[in-house]
Amino acid sequence: MASLSTWCRYIRHKLEYSFSLSWKSYKRGLISDRELYDTVWKNVFQGKLTYLHWNKGEAMAPTIGEQASTLLVRKIPIADPTRVFLGDVIVLKDPDNSENHLVRRLAATEGYEMVSKDEKDEPFVLEKDQCWVLADNDKLKPKSLQHAEGFFAVGNRAGC
Repeated sequence: MASLSTWCRYIRHKLEYSFSLSWKSYKRGLISDRELYDTVWKNVFQGKLTYLHWNKGEAMAPTIGEQASTLLVRKIPIADPTRVFLGDVIVLKDPDNSENHLVRRLAATEGYEMVSKDEKDEPFVLEKDQCWVLADNDKLKPKSLQHAEGFFAVGNRAGC
């Protein structure tokens, strides 16, 4: 049985996630003022904080096997430095197909200066709500590895 402090942390996280999810729906006009409160409580009691993600491919090998594997993904309400850390393995929506997801390692977040090995490329700073991700498999060439690295809007993340 989990301790009381563990249950309190879980309930707090669940409330925070439910409120964040409901607030986003409210701001987009998907729910009304009256539905906001009900949606928060519905998410608290019926929503899930984790989900299983089936991953296939060699982009994250050897960390995650090349064969198909299942990952337990933790949902987070807001991607901020207190919840997501450099080096974390994260799940992102594929920028080319929002139905698909990519598993990558978080390498940099907003405010980091990115400098290329190629002197022709200008350095740039990641803006607010941007992150830089990498694949763990160094053996793959960029052309054979779709979205091996690059920056994404933080809103594209699916979980950490």
